[in-house]
Amino acid sequence: MRTTAIMSFAIVLMVALLVACGESATPVPPTATPAPTATPAPTAEPTAMMEEDGDAMMWEVSDELKAYAAEHAGGPGAIYIGDGNFAALVGPSVYPDSMSTYGTDLGDDDGNVPLDAIEDIKWVFESDYYRELIEKANLTDPTPLTSSGENIVLQHTCINGQLLWCKHQRTYFVPNVQERTNEQVTINITSFPELGLAGTDTASLLADGTLSMTEIYGGYVGGEFPTLAVQYIWGLWPDHETHYQVLTNIAPDLDKVYEEELGAQVLMRNWIAGDDQFFFSDKRLENPEDFVGLKTRSHSAELSDWINHMGAAAQFMAFAEVYTALERGILDAGVTGANPGLSQRWYEVTTYMNGRLYSFNSTTNVVNGDVWAEIPADIQQILLEEGAKQELEALRLTAIHNVTGITRNIEAGLELVEFGPEAQALSKRAGAESVLPNWLERLGYPGEGQDVVDVFNNKIGPFVGLEVELDPGSERGFKVVDVPITQGPHAQ
Repeated sequence: MRTTAIMSFAIVLMVALLVACGESATPVPPTATPAPTATPAPTAEPTAMMEEDGDAMMWEVSDELKAYAAEHAGGPGAIYIGDGNFAALVGPSVYPDSMSTYGTDLGDDDGNVPLDAIEDIKWVFESDYYRELIEKANLTDPTPLTSSGENIVLQHTCINGQLLWCKHQRTYFVPNVQERTNEQVTINITSFPELGLAGTDTASLLADGTLSMTEIYGGYVGGEFPTLAVQYIWGLWPDHETHYQVLTNIAPDLDKVYEEELGAQVLMRNWIAGDDQFFFSDKRLENPEDFVGLKTRSHSAELSDWINHMGAAAQFMAFAEVYTALERGILDAGVTGANPGLSQRWYEVTTYMNGRLYSFNSTTNVVNGDVWAEIPADIQQILLEEGAKQELEALRLTAIHNVTGITRNIEAGLELVEFGPEAQALSKRAGAESVLPNWLERLGYPGEGQDVVDVFNNKIGPFVGLEVELDPGSERGFKVVDVPITQGPHAQ
């Protein structure tokens, strides 16, 4: 019997990570870790693929996958198979035995995911990324468990236990893994506040083995790994669909960073709809002049650039500390998504929820390379399959999270204030004129980061109508230029 070591709690507590007033913690240099071991390929033939039928692209689905979809329709584990039957995804948000613990948080007021919410984001379920998840999940011929006598304990660190995606891991991913592995794998979920972490160096702590499995938000770790912050160029996303398509388009490039720079194995993504960024404040923010001098919590350098461009004053602060800062007047506004703000009860210390900065966000759950290498190959593949199933289910839940976050904050007493036309226009300029150029400088461009700029130009620029060009005669050495939008919902 073997026990996989997870983390040294004592080491974690010695790291000074709580950050405020825009000062980042001293980074811990990542040490070399072995590359993740190769995992076995799925044993099943592809069960879902595409075939061209005139101007339409139709799913070709095996009988086995059709049977699986029919069996799992109407609740947790439901999937869409390209047949137009979005109603198959309608139903309870969690298993019945989880409802008492997590209430209706993960669904609507009745704990369900309704049809109108599903249809509002049907582009998620029709996307290439969603189909690839179905293939990765290996639903019709799952990897058999051949290992026995293992005692693998994974300590997973989530941003905050009250966040919906952390709750969802407990209700879905953890019990499914335990069942698939015959209880040979135990996943214990803790949170950044419990370990005294602000999140700014989770990538380094993962790389050096202090953390064995953790959630990484690219905005937190962008100081050390600016490539990962490309996902959060605030102000560029005009709607949820654009951001989702951008993130899924660049997912392989981000996975490569985790694997090559951190020596880590990507397990799954958390999908966080309803995560449009709102300014929780006692002040209405409708016009540009309303932002001037506003002391505002930020959670990333990119968001700080946006805030400062709007005329406010950004201050980095750990998520768990914002409530008290708002209550005591240390901050004039706190910025986060609707659901995260609700989870921290910011409605108790503010009056308005101002916004919005559109976002269909994701964070990434990764495993330390050494820890991953000690896991038997069959269990590795089971973890990857269950990770894909977790993503499929998370995407189903995002449909209702787009609605409930705002609604529940209003019910709690907040007033929703939408940015006026002038503030919206300034927000868009902030993305192109401050957030993107400043991120490029942190990347070391020009001189470094050409491969990342190529990713932006080829995989993001066509969705948002921007491109980065070298400009040797300018102070920065580059410029951001307008280009036609050729991909996504706004393609010209």
